[in-house]
Amino acid sequence: MDLQNELIKRTTIFNTYWKRYLQLKKPTTLYEASQYLPFAGGKRIRPFLTMISCESVSGDAKNVLPFAAGLELMHNFSLVHDDIMDHSMLRRNLPAVHVKFGEPTAILSGDLLFAKSFEAILSTSVDFSVLKQLQQDFIDCVIAICEGQQLDLEFEKEKTVTEQVYLDMISKKTGALFELSGKGGGLIGGGNPQEVAALKTYGMALGLTFQIWDDYLDMSSNITTLGKDIGNDIRNGKKTLIAVHCLAHATGEEKILLNNIFGNRNASESDVKKVYTLFQELGSVEYAHQRALHYIDQGKNAISVLKSSDAKELLYQLIDYIIQREK
Repeated sequence: MDLQNELIKRTTIFNTYWKRYLQLKKPTTLYEASQYLPFAGGKRIRPFLTMISCESVSGDAKNVLPFAAGLELMHNFSLVHDDIMDHSMLRRNLPAVHVKFGEPTAILSGDLLFAKSFEAILSTSVDFSVLKQLQQDFIDCVIAICEGQQLDLEFEKEKTVTEQVYLDMISKKTGALFELSGKGGGLIGGGNPQEVAALKTYGMALGLTFQIWDDYLDMSSNITTLGKDIGNDIRNGKKTLIAVHCLAHATGEEKILLNNIFGNRNASESDVKKVYTLFQELGSVEYAHQRALHYIDQGKNAISVLKSSDAKELLYQLIDYIIQREK
């Protein structure tokens, strides 16, 4: 099967479905702000993962649409608030929600998306015991996202963090939602415990790969391709895997350069480029690439227990696609 065609096909189905949770109401400004980011596009990888995870255990993907909508609403809520905290000006090649509507309305629109995510989850048609499990998993996921974001913010104030601490942070901030996408699809599809566990492990591996590659793109892409501020992570002192590796291996003048520029919000473009160059010269960018490949292998190994199917093949293709994308 061709991943791009299947991604487009399922994304079209999903986009048609989840608009029911984003209807325009009064006060109009609030609802316009809540629609703004979801309607601006997005890769919809999490809903796609939920759908094909369900199919991989012989389930009907239509049954996961409410749950997938809840996950994507939660994801968009986190982006709205993240952009405020990170002082990001762009998202998906558009002004960020807080830039477009102001911070107070942006915060409220994020809160609305948060509430809507639970509304969607409750619409999932499954046995009560499964619904209760999904609700608890979703709550645990939201808690993990909040913990991960707080850790990410605190890391900006730290001179260095270890790689393991960084991985623990992104497993919460990013991995948890992917993990639940895989597990939830398996549960709703009626998978057995071994299959559900495999899809859960796969989801986390995909999430870690996604975040590491996202960090890589911020260090190597251009603003038009990526659709958000590049260099922001350097100016904010963001502890990405690339930065963690570089900070651990820099010596002498390299360390002095990092101390002067990394985390300096007033760093010039020229200064930012110096750090880019150092990331390359110390092998930090390539190291992140190799770690991403490690998690790809981990994800593929996890789903080897699933029976052969078109959906399983799409899962293999999806995790490869994560490090082929440019944004």
